[in-house]
Amino acid sequence: MRDRMPQTFLEVQFENWNARRLSSHAADHGLRGARIGWRSHRGLAVTTLSIKNLGVKVGEQQILHGVNLNVSSGQVHAVMGPNGSGKSTLANVIMGKPGYQVTSGSITLDAQDLLSAPTWVRAQAGLFLAMQYPTEVPGVSLRETLELALQARGLENIDTGSRLVEEAGRIGLSTQLLDRAVNVDLSGGEKKRNETAQLAVLNPQIAVLDELDSGLDIDALRACAERIEQLTGAGLGVLCITHYHRLLDYLPADQVHILIDGHIVESGGPELAQELESDGYARFLPSDGESDGVEVAIGGLGASNQAPRPDADDPFSDPLA
Repeated sequence: MRDRMPQTFLEVQFENWNARRLSSHAADHGLRGARIGWRSHRGLAVTTLSIKNLGVKVGEQQILHGVNLNVSSGQVHAVMGPNGSGKSTLANVIMGKPGYQVTSGSITLDAQDLLSAPTWVRAQAGLFLAMQYPTEVPGVSLRETLELALQARGLENIDTGSRLVEEAGRIGLSTQLLDRAVNVDLSGGEKKRNETAQLAVLNPQIAVLDELDSGLDIDALRACAERIEQLTGAGLGVLCITHYHRLLDYLPADQVHILIDGHIVESGGPELAQELESDGYARFLPSDGESDGVEVAIGGLGASNQAPRPDADDPFSDPLA
């Protein structure tokens, strides 16, 4: 694991072994603009996504129980667990997908409450979700979408087209696909490469990766993961949800968290993922050896007993409408 901070900063942070992943935060193609809620330390900006005692239910079923996580700039945290353990629920709730009821706890970005904010506000504040199953958005230009997203953050003097072409080249995404509407008629692997290019262009503070490795061949996995690893060197914090250690070969984790039946049952270093690779989840499962698992309806629409309100519940609603 590479050191990424000036020695002067490490002298202050020597007790925090995760600080090795923090970067010099040098400007990357001029994308580092004014940041909401960023802390400065000797000229270095650091942000933290903090999840405290998070409980979530869908309908009458409790999915997450008292989840605690902190992800800071330059860190990679991996969340691993068997199917139905609540991993995607965690990602969706962080980004504000409707249909989930938060029963306890908080999610903040540098002490700013996110749970009360709609999805577009969370994105504007610096969050990014790479979805397990990226959505096709017919009729919506990728370039224009990214331009508007950057402008909403006060970043207007960026050649978005050139940046997008550059990022596509880095991860092996055909530039011919960039002229299509968002994710339309792309293969599963192309969608994941496309999302990685979007991530690099938007340059958020914290990225949540929901099974980035799903649907990727080994070359695509390496290209996408290594590009995200490079972005952590420029200050990106990553919460990575995955089933397999292979992703972490190219995107090394500082901490690994095991999620079983909605509970984080153990946290540790990269060696924990290696243990899972060799031994599976047997040590972490209940005594009967099986996880109860959870079932969530697609879209989480069973989570609310109230009639949906289109403007409030639509994560893609126009904030200016």
